Amino acid sequence: MTFVWLCGFKSDMSGGKAMTVEAWAQAAGHGALLFDYSGHGQSGGRFEDGTISAWREDALAVIDAQTDGPLVLVGSSMGGWMALLAALARPERVKGMVLIAPAPDFTEKLMWPEFTPDQQAEIMSEGFTLRPSAYGEPYPITRALIEDGRQWSILDKDIQFAGPVRILQGMQDPDVPWGHALALAASLTSPDLVLTLVKDGEHRLSRDDDIARLLAACGELAARLRR
Repeated sequence: MTFVWLCGFKSDMSGGKAMTVEAWAQAAGHGALLFDYSGHGQSGGRFEDGTISAWREDALAVIDAQTDGPLVLVGSSMGGWMALLAALARPERVKGMVLIAPAPDFTEKLMWPEFTPDQQAEIMSEGFTLRPSAYGEPYPITRALIEDGRQWSILDKDIQFAGPVRILQGMQDPDVPWGHALALAASLTSPDLVLTLVKDGEHRLSRDDDIARLLAACGELAARLRR
């Protein structure tokens, strides 16, 4: 069994949660795969050229080339969307998912409504707008990203997945409201789904207690899937 880490938007595989999951998986005798999408981290390309289609293809290409056998996908934020899209594309391979503040459909349902009318007009006329970030410099959100994201929307219908799913969501998350996790839980068809709401948790869920919850969820799925 291989645990595949799928990074969030503007994140990379060198983050603390990713490295911790990799170390845990290796110590437990599982495979582990970490990678950066194009325009992220150590991968080539420009971030502003990225789209959901391109990053989905990155994920599937790496999974196909670098893994075999059953997979557990561990996705954070946008990585949760990538995990869900990969599970739909490779149903015979993906046996379980652990999702942290998952953000499916975020371009249309979370990001676009936050923009002012002027920013929306700028995206449509100029092709991009700069979005402030609590984690660093402002970054470009492109018209291509917004428009491409619409074709990968999955929350408005059943998401067919039979394996176990564990969702960890902070209730103080300013980027992905916890109601978004509730909507995802309602859409997923898995009968073995547990949503954990962390009342004082924020978006990254990277405190020691949060990491412990993440590793416990990974361990639980590994044990269930072995049975």
